[in-house]
Amino acid sequence: MKIKNILPIILFLVSFSFYAQNGRIDEKREKVKAYKVSFLTTELELTPTEAEKFWPVYNAYDDKQFELRHLKMKTYLSKLDNDNINSLSEKEAATLLSQIESTDKELYLLREKYNTSLKKILSAKKILKLKKSEDDFNRKLLKQYRDKAGKD
Repeated sequence: MKIKNILPIILFLVSFSFYAQNGRIDEKREKVKAYKVSFLTTELELTPTEAEKFWPVYNAYDDKQFELRHLKMKTYLSKLDNDNINSLSEKEAATLLSQIESTDKELYLLREKYNTSLKKILSAKKILKLKKSEDDFNRKLLKQYRDKAGKD
């Protein structure tokens, strides 16, 4: 049996187990990550050599991006509801805006470094395929989430 035939089965099992459990957020994140790895592996058709070089770069990028987006930005965004905005002084607002801009810049520089690293590992076509596959994965995950939320 070819790996292409096995991966869709793994995808289904991982997605099913992702929704079957109401465990902790970290466990869910790890399951989504495993689901994403299976999905991207299938879509990109990486050679063993490419996969060996690609996954460490991708995982490091993904972890750092998660840290920046979810940990830093979450802190900033929690201060942005209407009650909090109205109670901020102009100086506090300027500081918060500066922190958000700094994080945006960090994300941009991280993405730039990541793209430079990818160009040494994958062809331009595979990099474009990666971008499309990530978008497809996110849409699929969002659809599953909406479908699950609609049933509750």
